[in-house]
Amino acid sequence: MNLLEVRGLKVHYPIHGGMLFNRRVGTVRAVDGVDLTLSEGRTLGLVGESGCGKSTLGKAILRLAPVTEGQVVFDGTDVAHLAGEPLRRMRQRMQMVFQDPLASLNPRQSVATLLTEPLRAHGIAHDRTVKVRELLDQVGLPASAGRKYPHEFSGGQRQRIGIARAIALNPRLIVADEPVSALDVSIQAQILNLLEGLQQDLGLTYLVIAHDLAVVRHVSHEVAVMYLGSVVERAESETLYREPRHPYTQSLMAAVPVPDPLVEDTRERILLTGDPPSPVAPPAGCRFHTRCPFRRPTRCHDERPVLRDLGDGHAVACHWAEQIAAESTGAAPLAGDRAQA
Repeated sequence: MNLLEVRGLKVHYPIHGGMLFNRRVGTVRAVDGVDLTLSEGRTLGLVGESGCGKSTLGKAILRLAPVTEGQVVFDGTDVAHLAGEPLRRMRQRMQMVFQDPLASLNPRQSVATLLTEPLRAHGIAHDRTVKVRELLDQVGLPASAGRKYPHEFSGGQRQRIGIARAIALNPRLIVADEPVSALDVSIQAQILNLLEGLQQDLGLTYLVIAHDLAVVRHVSHEVAVMYLGSVVERAESETLYREPRHPYTQSLMAAVPVPDPLVEDTRERILLTGDPPSPVAPPAGCRFHTRCPFRRPTRCHDERPVLRDLGDGHAVACHWAEQIAAESTGAAPLAGDRAQA
């Protein structure tokens, strides 16, 4: 059963210019037509380079960013255009863990106040002392932490407090935006294990946004890869890491270092040329064609590929996905020589 369905989601930001900045001179297409599904109790990892729209997509799902077009269907209700009291009630069931725990916690509030603030905001009566102790215990912190303030904790402890706040309302969906990228490597595994444990204990559903492919592989059942505002590949985690089909995904995988120097020296590299295009003026056709080593004239330049299922739930937005896969296994060459322009 799908708890979350995202259909044709777009988040566009206007650019204003002129003497009084009252004239629209362009549009930033941060998210530009995304379709996603997420089953209850599962974890979907969302990866891509900086600026591809990952965080904006996560915030739009929770209505922390404005939705320009499309649907966000959560548990059968389209929340994309909810407002007022219906939206407030819906947010009780959808929470977020932010990247920077220090910036997301009010430095003037004690941990006990931070953890009970969501309950007060939603009018939920509860014994404050008991609830704080319960939440702190769930994330592995002592009850005495409730009397302290965010600056008195380490980065990993602050992230545990952020997670405790997120689960305070017993949500069904949690969007975790780069939950460990601001932490030391030694602490990252602890936080990831905590998230996995809470998922098993509370039946949570996660959308985990990250740029670290190792992190996503560790925690995700499925992985979606974003490029310039759209999803270009999606598959079960092990399938995608074993057989990436989109050239962009292949380049991301090739960039991950391997600790074995013998294997590292023999790996095939997929080098991308140029910088990512601007979301203000994305290229026509396939948005990856300006950097793709497999691009072909005309079709790649003129026709935007759709995200299509190649079998077993492995979806790819590439005109030549089957040919590229065949070439990588030596079964057949890609039709024609690889284009250079």
